[in-house]
Amino acid sequence: MATMPSCYIVGDVEVTNPDRYKDYTAHTEDTLQPYGGRFIVRGGDKEILEGDWQPHRLVVIEFPDRESARGWYDSEAYRAILPIRQEASNGSLVLVEGY
Repeated sequence: MATMPSCYIVGDVEVTNPDRYKDYTAHTEDTLQPYGGRFIVRGGDKEILEGDWQPHRLVVIEFPDRESARGWYDSEAYRAILPIRQEASNGSLVLVEGY
């Protein structure tokens, strides 16, 4: 039986209100646990090696599979704090399957 590939949510987030953004990050990890999600990257120093991309705060969250990643993003718990992130930042999120 084939193993399902891990799935990742990758975000490039420009935090516009750091104090308010802390209200979001204080609760995010708790929303991940029921879906097997875990942070792989959560901010941190970065170095541009190639290209013109100038990312802001990079976030990578790993999930066991696509269903878990979508389940988290669509969950009531995450939807309750999502407006805080949207109020305190601008950015993009993508869902991508691993190998």
